[in-house]
Amino acid sequence: MITAVVVEGRSQGEVARQYGVSQGWVSKLVARYRAEGEAAFEPRSRRPKTSPAALEAGAVELIIRLRKQLTEQGLDAGPETIAWHLEHHHQMRVSRATISRYLTAHGLVTPQPKKRPRSSYIRFQAELPNETWQADFTHYRLTDGTDTGTDVEILTWLDDHSRYALHVTAWPRVTGQIVCDTFRAAAAAHGVPASTLTDNGMVFTTRLAGGRRGRDSRNALEHELRRLHVVQKNSTPNHPTTCGKVERFQQTMKTWLRAQPDQPTTLVQLQALVDQFTGIYNQQRPHRSLPHRATPAAVYTSLPKALPATSRDGDTHTRVRHDRIDDHGVVTLRVAGHLRHIGIGRTHARTHVIMLIDDLHVRVINATTGELLRELTIDPTRDYQPTGRPPGPQPKRP
Repeated sequence: MITAVVVEGRSQGEVARQYGVSQGWVSKLVARYRAEGEAAFEPRSRRPKTSPAALEAGAVELIIRLRKQLTEQGLDAGPETIAWHLEHHHQMRVSRATISRYLTAHGLVTPQPKKRPRSSYIRFQAELPNETWQADFTHYRLTDGTDTGTDVEILTWLDDHSRYALHVTAWPRVTGQIVCDTFRAAAAAHGVPASTLTDNGMVFTTRLAGGRRGRDSRNALEHELRRLHVVQKNSTPNHPTTCGKVERFQQTMKTWLRAQPDQPTTLVQLQALVDQFTGIYNQQRPHRSLPHRATPAAVYTSLPKALPATSRDGDTHTRVRHDRIDDHGVVTLRVAGHLRHIGIGRTHARTHVIMLIDDLHVRVINATTGELLRELTIDPTRDYQPTGRPPGPQPKRP
């Protein structure tokens, strides 16, 4: 169109009719060419001059600062984790896509086109805490001022359902007796699990040991699990993803350990760092694989625990339900064929909850924090189960 007007000398109206555009657009293009020359032919950004819905500069700065802080601490710093911190610590809701866009724009994302998509993985998870415990150990090197150092081992017992780190300890070398002793310590603190899942290391099982030893003998852990009626499960050889939850925990832990400015030189110092990380992991760090990015402690403590087969009762009439409180502060539950409306309070509107139902006894728990929002016994004669508080706004907590 520019060439037709400038070179061929045709009128702007004629060119506009030929190309099916307005004469004003042709005039604008010609004026741009006369002002800029050949640069007028280059494609231009369609970005609007103003973006009223864009994040404020302070919010963008906070996203970048959280990214750097979490990375320096050796913790996960992805968009979902940053969104969780913004919502829970800064009262700001920003979508994962928006955070990802700003991180990319600031050059904080390394493209990984060959990385396997998360949707391609086949996932499994125990239905309740203590239904399955995973265990494994990993190596870590103590520093001694030289390039060598001393290799030690860290043993982990992890709950499969909640990813709760039950017992994490450092040893010069993990033995079968140490595995058995740490299992007993974890069971004393958290209850006996229904099953365990480990790889086929000799400290966990002798089933793959050659000769008569593997067929007829058991190690200390196997004897203890048999005594407590705990089902022992082992992964297929050369399939480490079966124990992927504890493997991933160890990767996260070692990343955090390496990011610490003062590296441990003794086993006592390493254990202190491991205990510090375990507290952060269980109590503070949001977990991307848990509902609503809850912490492992919130999920583990809010649900009933599975028991070994001989300890289970018969028909307990219990169930677990995931729901969300409506805009009026009410959650519904069907009891005896009728919907019962349980008042929680407008303060908790749109909060995701877990409902633990044992016959008519109901506990409503915040799915993210594990906070008990209400505990009641359903009155079968009423459809609405009132909170018992006087009507009107409630005074704020100190």
